[in-house]
Amino acid sequence: MAVTDLPLFQALKSKMRWHQVRQGVLAENIANADTPGYGAREVKAYSFKDHIGRETLSLTTDTTRVGHIAGNISGTKDAKIETLDSFEVTPNGNSVNLEEQMMKITENQMDFQAATSLYTKGMGLIRTALSKSA
Repeated sequence: MAVTDLPLFQALKSKMRWHQVRQGVLAENIANADTPGYGAREVKAYSFKDHIGRETLSLTTDTTRVGHIAGNISGTKDAKIETLDSFEVTPNGNSVNLEEQMMKITENQMDFQAATSLYTKGMGLIRTALSKSA
């Protein structure tokens, strides 16, 4: 069993993948702020309790020629993206509130950095525990 297969690290990796998906959805919301009829979207809230027993989706690309580089994309199967009900809708039917989206992006970035920091600190603790003392 690899160190990164420990449940704590698996949960943190899953959380970081969720933040990546959310960042993409929030960026799409901002990019479509002037699109008529576009409804702001959001990713279903992440819960560590939901992480237990979660399957991950792994997609690999086939290499058809010698010079091709194999690729691998992984994520979670059940990252649900839903359209938000908003009380603030423009006359053209767009429900994106830029200030709200920017606040969500900042929150998402801070949470991602916290998860990354926890992952890094955890790996550091394990390295310290496994290293020889001089």
